[in-house]
Amino acid sequence: MNSALPPGYEISTAPERLDHALIHQWLSKDAYWALGRPREKQDLAIAESLNFGLYDSASGAQAGYARVVTDRTTFAWLCDVYIEPTVRGKGLGTALVSAVREHLAPYGLRRILLATADAHAVYAEVGFEPLGEPAKWMVLGEQ
Repeated sequence: MNSALPPGYEISTAPERLDHALIHQWLSKDAYWALGRPREKQDLAIAESLNFGLYDSASGAQAGYARVVTDRTTFAWLCDVYIEPTVRGKGLGTALVSAVREHLAPYGLRRILLATADAHAVYAEVGFEPLGEPAKWMVLGEQ
């Protein structure tokens, strides 16, 4: 269930390494779930979340991003997972999500949720599975 990070990349939770402008560009212009998201909202989301940056080890350039909203006790929501298009297909998305899972493991969370329209296989490799009883879940807001 663990996917090793390909050589030449590193993952960090250090907030100062995040390229806010690049993350906003990726999500607001290319991610179906965040199209048009204002920069102010993205910056606030980053500030209020646990963030994971994926970086090219040689240049230090950011190559991916993932964000987790959590109480670090019972629950986490994995969101805004994004890999730069030019480096997709190298297993970086699976490695990033695996690193998130490993980082959260010591908290003993009851559940980690996410939503995806197109990356089920990536998340399944890390152990995620469809909701067993989706009729129990409800939403307030966009679906």
